[in-house]
Amino acid sequence: MKLVKAMMTVAGFTLISRLLGFARDMMTAIVLGAGPLSDAFFVALKLPNLFRRITAEGAFSVAFIPMFSQSIEKDGKEESLRMARNMMGYMLLVITVFSVIAIAAMPYIIMVTAPGFDHEGIRYESAVELSRITFPYLLFISLAALLGGVMNTIGRFGVYAFLPALFNLTLVCALLTHDMIWDTPAEALAYGVAIAGVIQFAWIFIYAARHGWLVYPTFPKMTPKVKRLFRLMIPGILGAGVYHLNIFADMMIASFFEGGSISYLYYADRLQQLPLGVVGIAVGTALLPLLSRALVAEEFKEANNYFNRAIEACLLFALPAAVALMIAAGPIVLTLFNYGAFTIRDTQATSFVLTCYALGLPTYIVAKVFQSACFAKQDTKTPVKIMMVCAICNIIFGIALSQTIGVAGVALATSLSGFIQIALLYKFIRKAEHLQFDERLTRNAKKIVFSCGLMAVALWGYIAAIGPFDDEKLMRVIQCAGMIGVGGMVYLLSILSMKVMTKSDLKTFFSKKRA
Repeated sequence: MKLVKAMMTVAGFTLISRLLGFARDMMTAIVLGAGPLSDAFFVALKLPNLFRRITAEGAFSVAFIPMFSQSIEKDGKEESLRMARNMMGYMLLVITVFSVIAIAAMPYIIMVTAPGFDHEGIRYESAVELSRITFPYLLFISLAALLGGVMNTIGRFGVYAFLPALFNLTLVCALLTHDMIWDTPAEALAYGVAIAGVIQFAWIFIYAARHGWLVYPTFPKMTPKVKRLFRLMIPGILGAGVYHLNIFADMMIASFFEGGSISYLYYADRLQQLPLGVVGIAVGTALLPLLSRALVAEEFKEANNYFNRAIEACLLFALPAAVALMIAAGPIVLTLFNYGAFTIRDTQATSFVLTCYALGLPTYIVAKVFQSACFAKQDTKTPVKIMMVCAICNIIFGIALSQTIGVAGVALATSLSGFIQIALLYKFIRKAEHLQFDERLTRNAKKIVFSCGLMAVALWGYIAAIGPFDDEKLMRVIQCAGMIGVGGMVYLLSILSMKVMTKSDLKTFFSKKRA
């Protein structure tokens, strides 16, 4: 099945990237710990990524991919290439101008995004300096995202999915050489971000050109397709802006807490990003172009099957991940990060934040399927309206909960907002004529929930039997690996015995045929 193979391709490369990301985060935790410089770097890292997700990977991608799919089906390759080159011309112009302005205004941007930083303190000054270094990353990764949309539409999912691995490899190299080239590890990481953007763009540009899709910027022309793209992007920009305002609202609230609080949020978020990234990105990346082309071709039965199998895959992987992270947050954070400058106090705070984040993990992954269904029909307004409601709830919940449980309240607010989002999206999806839940999805969802319950019992039993994890590093890793192995084996045997997955499914997953 095209969807499964595409998802497995993206998931495989994303998993590689996440594992490299863990290596990067472990090195960062050992070298920087959770303090002023780490807080400053994470602010500098989030700024270009915020605008990347709002524009290039957010509003632009969800508007561009359905249009590009339609252009390939109706106008052919050459006309589609002209469209993509024109779009790249606009992107290059707009983002270059925006980046120059942002770099000049960086002191004021940091004042807004991290108001709790002392304006004469090391966190503020370092955040300004490091953000000016990282911000050019926005331009190169945005151009790479456009090429990624082209590649995904023609079924070449692997090349764009591999870009985050290049990013993490570059930052690992920067950390390894930080004392030879740069003054501080934070400066090394900031330059690593900028260099990574250039490498990522060069990688996908060369790949696309070699496969007959040479996309380069041409002088921007206002065509009917560009006008339509902008009309579709405006709601997407508002929606992505509102969504990512949540992220910065979290950071703004955390900046008023003690030094290291932003780092606690970052490290916990990185752990939940493993399942969120591997499953959520795989589903969103693979589903949107396939669903768009099926709807354009009026293959409604195939479209509905894509929709249901995507939700099924989300539940199959997201629910056990969420349960495991909530139950085993402490041992996982202890094993991965409690070394060097990262203290036991940092471990306890990060574990609590991770538990709160994990609660809402499945909602955000399933929401990607519902959003892709809207985007495939070129409906960018409905997700925006829902995101606006959720953003308001997130900010209100975050302020209220952080007064009682500290920075973990910010994470809990994000999870609660996820439940509101999925409820509103579900209400809308139920009205869709060609996208309805099928019997197989309903049946397997119950079996997955039951299997997660068995896994939870197994994890609790293992942790109770082992007791406190050993102080010796190697033994700690072995104990954590055993915990993951026991929980994973119980879950896998349960879903196989209840035939949630069959032998034919496994053959499809591991088929070597290209998606």
